[in-house]
Amino acid sequence: MGMISEFKEFAMKGNMLDMAVGIIMGGAFGTVIKSLIQDVIMPVIGHFSGGLDFSSKKIVLTPAEVDAAGAIVEGTGSAISYGSFINAMIAFVILAWVLFVLIKGMNKAKKAEEEAEEEAPAAPPANEVLLAEIRDLLAKS
Repeated sequence: MGMISEFKEFAMKGNMLDMAVGIIMGGAFGTVIKSLIQDVIMPVIGHFSGGLDFSSKKIVLTPAEVDAAGAIVEGTGSAISYGSFINAMIAFVILAWVLFVLIKGMNKAKKAEEEAEEEAPAAPPANEVLLAEIRDLLAKS
């Protein structure tokens, strides 16, 4: 029973849960960025480049076999799909840029908060204020 409770304690630590949430959010964010690339950005690039579609670009190493009916036999032929790689690289660059801007904004906000804390004079604790008032009243007597 000791090992199970030890595992439970490990799994429920704040850092572990934060990391799990971060991984899940990162996966969802990656899906959104992938859709942004494939459904929004690549069609615009294709339009301005004369109909260029990176996803269909490939280097055929071995042609696919065709059966008597003229259909391609599944699992035959091989190709290097460099267009998919280009799409993945574009998605990576956009994702990296978005994360850079996000982290930069967070760091700027954190720095501004720290500067505001440094500028604000620290109010003395209430007990020191009361002691100072008592001292002043005793001095008047």
